[in-house]
Amino acid sequence: MRALGMYPDYHVFPSLLKACTLLKDLRLGESVHACVLHHGLDFDLYTGNALMNMYSKFQTLDGFSEKNVYADKVLDGLSERGDKVNSNESVNKYDTERKGNTVKIDSVRKVFDMMPIRDVVSWNTVIAGNAQNGMYEVALSMVREMGDANLKPDSFTLSSILPIFAEHVDIIKGKEIHGYAIRHGFDADVFIGSSLVDMYAKCTRVEHSLSAFYLLPKRDAISWNSIIAGCGQNGKFDEGLRLFRQMLKENVKPMPASFSSVIPACAHLTALNLGKQLHAYIIRLKLDDNKFIVSSLVDMYAKCGNIKMAKYIFDKMEMRDMVSWTAIIMGCAMHGHALDSVSLFQQMLVDGVKPCYVAFIAVLTACNHAGLVDEAWKYFYSMERDYSIVPGLEHYAAVADLLGRAGRLEEAYDFISKMRIQPTGSVWSTLLAACRAHKNVELAEKVVDKILLVDPENTGAYALMSNIYSAAQRWKDAAKLRIQVREKRLKKTPGCSWIEVGNKVHTFLAGDKSHPYYDKINEALDILLEQIEIEGYLLDTTAVLHDVDEEHKRDLLRTHSEKLAVAFGIISTTAGTTIRVIKNIRVCVDCHTAIKFISKIVGREIVVRDSSRFHHFKNGSCSCGDYW
Repeated sequence: MRALGMYPDYHVFPSLLKACTLLKDLRLGESVHACVLHHGLDFDLYTGNALMNMYSKFQTLDGFSEKNVYADKVLDGLSERGDKVNSNESVNKYDTERKGNTVKIDSVRKVFDMMPIRDVVSWNTVIAGNAQNGMYEVALSMVREMGDANLKPDSFTLSSILPIFAEHVDIIKGKEIHGYAIRHGFDADVFIGSSLVDMYAKCTRVEHSLSAFYLLPKRDAISWNSIIAGCGQNGKFDEGLRLFRQMLKENVKPMPASFSSVIPACAHLTALNLGKQLHAYIIRLKLDDNKFIVSSLVDMYAKCGNIKMAKYIFDKMEMRDMVSWTAIIMGCAMHGHALDSVSLFQQMLVDGVKPCYVAFIAVLTACNHAGLVDEAWKYFYSMERDYSIVPGLEHYAAVADLLGRAGRLEEAYDFISKMRIQPTGSVWSTLLAACRAHKNVELAEKVVDKILLVDPENTGAYALMSNIYSAAQRWKDAAKLRIQVREKRLKKTPGCSWIEVGNKVHTFLAGDKSHPYYDKINEALDILLEQIEIEGYLLDTTAVLHDVDEEHKRDLLRTHSEKLAVAFGIISTTAGTTIRVIKNIRVCVDCHTAIKFISKIVGREIVVRDSSRFHHFKNGSCSCGDYW
């Protein structure tokens, strides 16, 4: 057109700028911008809007504004922390500088400032650009300026600023925006609805998220993804999975990000069968090359007890990032493959992947489960020295637990006492458990005082100390503690085990007779115990911490929840099937010994996940090497 001597006008440049954006060619876009200036058309409203849109889109393509939801989910699950990994307090409540994007956002703002006429689209573009770059104060200030210019914020404006209040858990401001949306009829807009769902979920008001979701007249993949993610963020894993199934029934194709919520839900619920179905669905959708989804699968299989599958998927990955490395390192640690875990950590460093906060939790956990004291000290000191990562409570707890289980109780006590941050009850509890294992009553009394000082209602501490007294046959002291627990109306967490059979989860409590197949389970237990006694099993009545006769102790031991779950698994599944049991507290010594013998006589692998790790029982031995 130019070769024919025809000059482009204000109708042409918006289309040209859109083409440059779609071609992802910034240099070409800047050349067109120069041409706009040359022809004196920079005053045109639509051309100015197209320029701002182009620069803002190039900023987004840089990837700074797209949060890695997969990484957040996997790392949150691995660390079991409430806060974000390596989070830093922002200098300003709503404003965080991200210098990598200042050039691009400055380009948007310069075009905006030079426009003689601006409409709602102009304001929305620059507000969204600032919000996406973390320049929250500027974005909110511009919303106020927009009102001063007699322009009303629309649904796009509101959906740009709602994530600000979500990020900073400002429920009051979020509700104000919600009220404005209702008054102006924007609440039915799918973008506003998705932003409200996300905002309420991040402010831990998942019931409000569900209300906002159900009020939407139309729901797209983004709104479905927002509510499923919101349920996952707030521990409503069953509800999240139910909504995922409902989404599929309504023929809404899940986004890749949808799987970042439902796969961790399977991991938390240890729903292996459902996880396998999701894996198959991911393969059908050809998303099995997405490194974020694959990292979630590695984590899910590891947490559901299938470390072989986790390793298989990890080994097939072509691109491994810090999240995938951390998932497999933690998985190996939890399954008793401590040396593999340490070796993988070293390989990660060789591959040039910088370890994060959670990666160090993983490798210290591995050292803890294998009693590798010297290696643990090496990694603990290298965190801050080599990677500028300040050790957190999880790192201190792992090292303290390691020292305690290795019998170095006084060293562990000094280590916790000299922590740079105030030790919580959970950190001290690791040492109290070690005092129980090593029968050190004197130190246990000092430790329990420390726990109750910072956490007066720690029922676990009372229970552990009572058990320590009972093991030492100090029945009166144990009784006094139990009286204190009753007076304070504290409730001890009962031992509970779960097993999934035929897509249904069966729950067992110690001594529980409520299961419909209890008679058959009891009969199977009698046969199993009789057979393993022939093989050399001896009942360990020291695990019963009550002042009762030996016969009563035997009855109490044989009906521990994990024994009931294992017996049910054996009679309910075909020969050779792996039995997978989850227990909410630490597996007791007698059950651990009994299940080793049972695995041998039935010729099955039995996987038991307790509160601290996985135990793989096979051919009469356990993956933990009897060190747990």
